[in-house]
Amino acid sequence: MAEKIIMMAEQRADTHRAPAIPPTLETPTGLLSDRLARPLHDLRISVTDRCNFRCVYCMPKAVFNSDYQYLPHNDLLSFEEIARIAQLFVAHGVEKIRLTGGEPLLRKNIERLIAMLAGMKTVSGKLLDLTLTTNASLLARKAQSLKDAGLQRVTISLDALDNHTFQRMNDVDFSVDDVLKGIDIAHQVGLGPIKINMVVKGGMNDQEILPMARYFRGTPYILRFIEYMDVGASNGWKMNEVIPSAEVVSRISAELPLTPIAANYTGETATRYRYADGSGEIGLISSVSHAFCSDCTRARLSTEGKLYTCLFATSGHDLRALVREGRSDAEISTALAHLWRAREDRYSELRTSQTEALRRSANKVEMSYIGG
Repeated sequence: MAEKIIMMAEQRADTHRAPAIPPTLETPTGLLSDRLARPLHDLRISVTDRCNFRCVYCMPKAVFNSDYQYLPHNDLLSFEEIARIAQLFVAHGVEKIRLTGGEPLLRKNIERLIAMLAGMKTVSGKLLDLTLTTNASLLARKAQSLKDAGLQRVTISLDALDNHTFQRMNDVDFSVDDVLKGIDIAHQVGLGPIKINMVVKGGMNDQEILPMARYFRGTPYILRFIEYMDVGASNGWKMNEVIPSAEVVSRISAELPLTPIAANYTGETATRYRYADGSGEIGLISSVSHAFCSDCTRARLSTEGKLYTCLFATSGHDLRALVREGRSDAEISTALAHLWRAREDRYSELRTSQTEALRRSANKVEMSYIGG
């Protein structure tokens, strides 16, 4: 029976089917590793599929327009359902949870969810590392309440300092000054260390690499450059618009010399560099040019409760169905354990050798639905 159930989990439940639960198999407890010996360490939870930006690399207006159908509210996981599932992941070794979207600060009363998650203890007895990624459009007014609820830090998306370029990227005329204000207020209330994410798209904002480096050098903030990725099917991704991280380092280092430094932990997405004069650090997230699948430790829970084991996945596993069927914690825990143990995703590594064929054949989930 055990072998049969594990095989069923490996066959990847489609987006409408709950994962099979072994009726007689002992519930797995403790730490998990997948088929490539990668532990389960991070959980990213998308709390909404809505966003008030229309960034060209994520939710372009041509697709996400007034006719686009977002998920009805009843389809979204409730805060109680999210907290319950999160606790089961923590019991299996998750030490870090990141709240994402869409734009997570659009989810009404998000502070209540944060308070529910903030007190969780990891298997090792430490407090859960709880963070959130935002476009900062609502951050200035919400930073204090987020901190009071128990959020530890934030990561902020900012793709240019030049206002014209930034507004071309977000496509809703939101200003750089408002993002910078949100960053400063978040720092003042203690939501740090703050990371700033810049998605670099060739021919659109790559001229902002050096201005961004100059501006954030010597500040408390860590700037990270993200290669333009082929997430989903809406952003019209082309390989020739990718600026490799090596080129980013070269451009910056020509003016502001950089020195590589070690990762903070195994599975960290960013390759780290510090300025040779000690004035701070930057990070490079290089999913296209330098795949980091081999030590990826991240699971993703979608807005409506589907578990995705890869950012570039084509289908998920419906944990919400298990919750709403009235399944016990032990049953749900068993299901997610078998799904992780069956995991063998390594899309970025495969893409490196067969980019065009893989991109054409895959109907990948959108980033706005699964979170970054």
